[in-house]
Amino acid sequence: MTLNSEERSMTHYILKDITRPSGGFAMLAVDQREAMRLMFAAAGASLPVSDRVLTEFKVNAASVLSPYASAILIDQQFCFPHIVERQAVAPGCGLIVAADEFIPGNGIPVDSVAIDNNVDPVAMKRDGAKALKLLVLWRSDEDPQQRLDMVKAFNTRCHRHGLLSIIEPVVRPPRRGDRFDREQAILDAATELGNSGADLYKVEMPLYGKGTQSDLLAAAQKLNDRIAMPWVILSSGIDEKLFPRAVRVAMQAGASGFLAGRAVWSSVIGLPDTDLMLRDVSVPRLQRLGEIVDEMMAKR
Repeated sequence: MTLNSEERSMTHYILKDITRPSGGFAMLAVDQREAMRLMFAAAGASLPVSDRVLTEFKVNAASVLSPYASAILIDQQFCFPHIVERQAVAPGCGLIVAADEFIPGNGIPVDSVAIDNNVDPVAMKRDGAKALKLLVLWRSDEDPQQRLDMVKAFNTRCHRHGLLSIIEPVVRPPRRGDRFDREQAILDAATELGNSGADLYKVEMPLYGKGTQSDLLAAAQKLNDRIAMPWVILSSGIDEKLFPRAVRVAMQAGASGFLAGRAVWSSVIGLPDTDLMLRDVSVPRLQRLGEIVDEMMAKR
């Protein structure tokens, strides 16, 4: 059923609005910004890589892949207006908008993050969004209260307008010193933010999805013990060949699916005939991941 803008404004979305019928999440991310520009540059695209290149890829990916995703995460900066205008998202696919402002610094595209006040929840919802997403950079030597306050403000902004709140804590080395235990940091971030009032927790897969299945399962179970809300894994940093197993193991530990981009489409970046490559390479990957989600949900 398609809602008009007035009906949308009064709707309070629930997690079921962005899941598969099985209750699991098989969600696609195309909200990468300067990181995606770097990916195109690394793939040999003409330099400088223009905004138009990013926009076209994102719109194509939404059009080709959204029929196979329970939801799609997009950004306002490069693609939201274009995707809405072209009606690129399939009817059964929920729309999630990134509400994070990426602040570059120290030679990296995302050195800090703030809530993007240019992302208007009312306008996003009117144009079809059901959820907003916030990246939270977690460093052991930065103030936890600032992170918690930002998440609280974000949750309030979402829930006041009937939108779902998705948080994405991503761990980084401390500002000072060179000691960094990624695995412990992921657990510490989950302890801090896993009961912060959001609707969904998007998390980095322990061990980059490598190692034995039993090691992965034990690490994922530690995460599950710390997260008091439904959670899904992302695919950044994981070999795309290992990601299906990562989804399976994470779900065995208690996760409810995935919200991922790179494992689905990164290998077609920079190739000719983008539409064709997405159909031939990325669609089967996303379909298989969706099947795994359904298989694991059926075992519950």
